Amino acid sequence: MRRIDVRLAAGLSVLALVTVGAAGCGGQQGGAATDDTASEVTCEVTKETRVGIATGNATGVYYVVGNALAGQLSGSTGGKLTGTAAETGASVQNIEQLVGGQYDVAFSLFDTAVNAVEGKGSFTAPQPVEALARIYDNYTQVVVRNDSGITSVADMRGKRISTGSPKSGTEVIANRLLEAAGLDPAKDIRAQRLDLTKTVEGVKDGSVDGFFWSGGLPTGGLTDLFTTAGDSVKFVDISPLLPKMAALSPGYQEGTIGRDAYKTAADTPTIVVPNVLLVRKDLDANVACAITRTVFDKRDALAQANPAAKGISLEKARRTLPVPLHRGAEKALKDLGAN
Repeated sequence: MRRIDVRLAAGLSVLALVTVGAAGCGGQQGGAATDDTASEVTCEVTKETRVGIATGNATGVYYVVGNALAGQLSGSTGGKLTGTAAETGASVQNIEQLVGGQYDVAFSLFDTAVNAVEGKGSFTAPQPVEALARIYDNYTQVVVRNDSGITSVADMRGKRISTGSPKSGTEVIANRLLEAAGLDPAKDIRAQRLDLTKTVEGVKDGSVDGFFWSGGLPTGGLTDLFTTAGDSVKFVDISPLLPKMAALSPGYQEGTIGRDAYKTAADTPTIVVPNVLLVRKDLDANVACAITRTVFDKRDALAQANPAAKGISLEKARRTLPVPLHRGAEKALKDLGAN
């Protein structure tokens, strides 16, 4: 099987290298990478190739949809292309490890992807990444304990607030929302940089007062929280902060967490941001094309894994600028009739 070589951090032993390869979550640098930008794109993968997909927290939608996508690749390519999805800290970490060669495909929030190609925010220089497509939207979900006294983001001053996994898109949005509300994320809250599983556990046991989460609807971790502790938690309406957020990025848009998502008493206005699938610029164009086709050809199968994937549409697929589309994705979307 052709693989893209795994780049591991300095200090890992040969045994660790074997372990990562066996786990299948390492990315690859040789087999599916190419510097040839002139050859014809056919979307045919002729050699056995494995790709690593960077997703997010295990109880989040990235992880569920990413695993479903990995499972669909083989059937879409006659068994030539296979994929393995890995749990990660999400957007920022995904992009860093994508560029570093540890993965070949990465889920990312659009605002983080824009920062990456422009060398802003968490990135000190432009990153060599391109998009396969815009996919479904993420909903910013801000949840607090009823006994926390929090009714707005500004009320989080001095509280124990989970801002998401380190180097996640959730953390980027959380810090921006806190700043938009006039708070310093480093000083004005008791920040808990926890993944979603630990965050939900903390809210249940009272060690966390509230949290930020950016994910599709519904997210498994929140379904668990509202099912088992719904009487003790509530959503916070963050829509008053949208004007300041939209000034930072046009990717921040108005949205609503419907009451049916988590069986709450009412809808909650919120802020949404699109998701994109990213690859390195040097990913083999036929591999990129095949992955992109699979996303749209198998959308219903992805939606069975999580309803958020119903938001994947050809109508929005090309809307990735200023993140450029990979030329393999361009071929796939043209063939599929994307606008």
